[in-house]
Amino acid sequence: MVNVLQLTDVSVVRGGTAILDSVNWSVDDDQRWVILGPNGAGKTTTLQIAAAVIHPTSGRAEVLEEPLGGTDLFELRPRIGFASTAMARKVPGAERVIDVVMTAAYSVTGRWNEEYEEIDERRAQRVLAEWKLDHLAERKFGTLSDGEQKRVQIARAVMTDPEMLLLDEPAASLDLGAREELLQLLGGYASEPDSPAIVMVTHHVEEIPRGFTHVLLLKDARIVTAGPLAESLTSETLSETFDLDIELTETDGRYTARAV
Repeated sequence: MVNVLQLTDVSVVRGGTAILDSVNWSVDDDQRWVILGPNGAGKTTTLQIAAAVIHPTSGRAEVLEEPLGGTDLFELRPRIGFASTAMARKVPGAERVIDVVMTAAYSVTGRWNEEYEEIDERRAQRVLAEWKLDHLAERKFGTLSDGEQKRVQIARAVMTDPEMLLLDEPAASLDLGAREELLQLLGGYASEPDSPAIVMVTHHVEEIPRGFTHVLLLKDARIVTAGPLAESLTSETLSETFDLDIELTETDGRYTARAV
């Protein structure tokens, strides 16, 4: 078991407001975490620290056993797979899907003058097939549906065999069919023993895939609870997190929640 993320008394302050406040949290390489909480709770900020995109205002953050502020980020970031809507906006709409995935090898979002070997293209084709995207390899990224673009982003994020995979609301805006297809694929990937540690931000318990093991609940920039799903995701902890009486139910590894 290897620790891939360690936050110790981490705070992030912007304009005098605490976005994260004294957060202590760790992730091991065999864990698959989901982060839940109201808007403004600090979910995306936590993910950005894990991705080495931002540094804490105070406290200590270690990513893949490297301290932020004391390591070469250009060497660290390629070891992390990161898929988000913000990242998708950086991808040129005219880029071929196969190139969107393959350029992950150089940590760029548009193919330019990089040189790729045949092994890179074979790897990209294999990843596209694993995420049921191989039939779209020659399509332009900008012509894809939201669901297809989100799966391409995840395929790109796993292209380099990352040591940690970070997903920021991968099921947001998807229709029911696209959401369930994505969650099925994510659940299968999360259940594979050789998959990396995964941290996923979502707004809905219905979007937690099977195979995920832990939950972090955030409220007002602080941790409400963090631990194994079976122990930490309950009606009581959700009610506290969202300031609303919530009833949580679980069926065959999937969750639903409603106001009481």
